[in-house]
Amino acid sequence: MIEFNNVTKIYKKTFTAVKNINLKIDKGEFIFIVGKSGAGKSTLIKLLLREISPTEGIITYNNQDINKIRKRSVSEYRRHIGFIFQDYRLLPKMTVYENIAFAMEMICCQAKSIRREVPLVLSMVGLSDKAKYYPDELSGGEQQRVAIARAVINKPETVIADEPTGNLDVETSKEIMKILAEVNRRGTTVIMATHDREIVNHYHRRVVELKKGIIIRDVKAGGYSYESEED
Repeated sequence: MIEFNNVTKIYKKTFTAVKNINLKIDKGEFIFIVGKSGAGKSTLIKLLLREISPTEGIITYNNQDINKIRKRSVSEYRRHIGFIFQDYRLLPKMTVYENIAFAMEMICCQAKSIRREVPLVLSMVGLSDKAKYYPDELSGGEQQRVAIARAVINKPETVIADEPTGNLDVETSKEIMKILAEVNRRGTTVIMATHDREIVNHYHRRVVELKKGIIIRDVKAGGYSYESEED
């Protein structure tokens, strides 16, 4: 489904963010991307989202070389991917319902579909009673659940989560992970960059560890390693 073949990204001709990355992610996998700050996790995500292009190598998504996608078609490509930000990125002047509906409106979904799908995804993330609330009326955990709902509302094949529990307490983080696990159980590929040792150790999913832009560990049912710790 997703494949990195000898991918290297060099910024400003001097800084190598990732080097010779070879990585294959199958449909329906749940994969943790771990490593210290600066290890290359964000670069890997940006490459997959086609925000940046590799200096060398090929990235394919469903056998399509994403670097050959024309600029005007990048937004169409990204419809296959839902993205969850650490800082939520909700629209402050829209209600919870409107934030989620907006993602459907952006791809020209019919109003009937929006009215049907938004309540369903709100129920999945446990926020049926918060539909008319605004982001500043929600807790951090509730805002992240809205962000997840927005990311999955268009039924993407893949969800990428960048430190989705980084700003949350332990109990709230567990709630978020249960939702992501359910999203994955329904068939969506989940790629999660994280520093959260407890979560990685608890779920025993595939772990890919980066160090100085190089994959140093790729295990199917792994845990967090001391190499992954912050400096």
